[in-house]
Amino acid sequence: MKLKQFNFKKVKSTNQTSIRLINNSNYEFGIVNSENQSKGKGQYGRKWISYRGNIFISIFYKLDNINLSIGLLTKKNCYLVKKVISKYYKKKINFKFPNDLMINKKKICGILQEKIEKSQKKYLIVGIGLNLIKNPNISNYPTTNLFEITNQKINKKKFEKELKIVFENFLSKYYKTN
Repeated sequence: MKLKQFNFKKVKSTNQTSIRLINNSNYEFGIVNSENQSKGKGQYGRKWISYRGNIFISIFYKLDNINLSIGLLTKKNCYLVKKVISKYYKKKINFKFPNDLMINKKKICGILQEKIEKSQKKYLIVGIGLNLIKNPNISNYPTTNLFEITNQKINKKKFEKELKIVFENFLSKYYKTN
């Protein structure tokens, strides 16, 4: 299963751009990435702080032929992102319910899922914000970034490609064609 790639220099939010693409096109599977986002979304209506050089990606796919609950999809999506991070960081990566990835009790990645419907078809948008080179300083909520914990510069394009591949493999396994 191939995801249609959409690359942008700047968007308000990759999830919002995904919603627009779903509503204004016939694409059922895609990946939206951007170098910048000005109004990144976090859980519960919070803002995702988007520093240039970090990863801002949304993957969207039609749910109609995937026989997994949203709860299980949330776990699978977090696991897929964790799988890519673990190529660079070999120690323990924890989940913080419902959708954060933590290293040494510090947030490195947030995953925001949104479900929408178009023409009686359901879609899931999986927004991924990963602190690759810089993390925000949030009082009472420790954060980190991959550069800080690995002490190595990670190729952003390579990381994004690896995310695309793990999601394509996942969809190929779980998406049932009629």
